[in-house]
Amino acid sequence: MKHEIIITKDGSTSIYIPEWEETYHSKFGAIQEAYHVFIKNGLEVLADASEISILEIGFGTGLNALITMLEAEKRQIKVNYVGVEAYPVAFDEIVQLNYATQLEVPNRQADFEQLHTLPWEVTTEITPYFTLTKRKQFFSDIMDENAFDLVYFDAFGYNVQPELWNEAIFEKMYRALKSNGILTTYACRTTIKNAMQAVGFQTMKLPGAPGKREMLRALKNG
Repeated sequence: MKHEIIITKDGSTSIYIPEWEETYHSKFGAIQEAYHVFIKNGLEVLADASEISILEIGFGTGLNALITMLEAEKRQIKVNYVGVEAYPVAFDEIVQLNYATQLEVPNRQADFEQLHTLPWEVTTEITPYFTLTKRKQFFSDIMDENAFDLVYFDAFGYNVQPELWNEAIFEKMYRALKSNGILTTYACRTTIKNAMQAVGFQTMKLPGAPGKREMLRALKNG
């Protein structure tokens, strides 16, 4: 499918898919959405931990991985990050994304690009605080059990890929999380909340990122 690089309202770039009328991030601000949904309502909830394992559903542009790497260094938390992506973004698109500049860390552009050039299925230490494993995999093929403290659920929206937001997928997420692990996502549709609850999650509605009224965080009870 055709991709177009766009500028979102906070000045950061995203990728737009005209065929779906879908963007990889919020048009109201890619970076501010990522920080709100995945850092403020994900990583910060586990801030007391010295080491955290994260599963990202939809590695995409690598924005969430980049900001998590920066936050891990700032907080001196060891993060073991696994990013799952069935359809990787082309590198010629990656180099057009302005995240390092917008995050005011232009010296980290090479690190951002390395996130994408690293081989798949290989665990690599990027910094002393951030280890990355990329898996080229369909979400339906995830079989991890009790492996992660936190899931960043950043799949394309329900309107274009409802099959990624059903009970079968959330059952896999529930199994992949450790006891008391959490899942955070930008979405807050009732059918999504019901699917999460059906597999055992406790869900909480939270204020959404700019441009979106609400989002969801889900807890796997101990």
